Amino acid sequence: MTHTLDKPSSQRFIHFGVSWQQFKSIQEGFSNSPGIRLFYYRGEVEILAVSQDHEVFSCLIGILLAEYFVEKGIEFTPTGSFTQEQEGVASAQADQSYFIGRSGKTPDLSIEVVFTSGTLSKLNRYREWGVPEVWFWEDGLLTLHHLRSDGYERIYTSEILPDLDIDLMTQCLVMTSRVEAVREFRKGIS
Repeated sequence: MTHTLDKPSSQRFIHFGVSWQQFKSIQEGFSNSPGIRLFYYRGEVEILAVSQDHEVFSCLIGILLAEYFVEKGIEFTPTGSFTQEQEGVASAQADQSYFIGRSGKTPDLSIEVVFTSGTLSKLNRYREWGVPEVWFWEDGLLTLHHLRSDGYERIYTSEILPDLDIDLMTQCLVMTSRVEAVREFRKGIS
């Protein structure tokens, strides 16, 4: 069973011409503000107040991926929305991040749930860290991007999880019942 997705009212504010030191001060000011995410890329600051729907989809993606990893026997380290930074250049928090088969400094996969615009510009931040694959959940679809020497290329099958059925995952993500979504996903991956 699926349901129609309404765009929740996540609030997004962008300001340009901000120094790294100013960003760090803004970040400190929001340190005790749950539901607020801050991003920085070369002078651009994005402040995002995430909605409940945003968090629901983020968590459900994490649940489905955990099911997949366990079913396929793939070692993984989920790192959630830890902050990735390159001083003076970029700071971001993916909604979900994973090291696959290893741990390290740069995750193999970062996933963002997007209820506002700016998907492609967000890839610039991930390019700074060399994240091999970035997925966006937006408007009821998963779009996948893999890092090449000249930037990210849109792909239709994950290169780091080539056996994962992205269409099945997408169908399960829009199901009304979360229990049925997980059951259907489990059935499809076993």
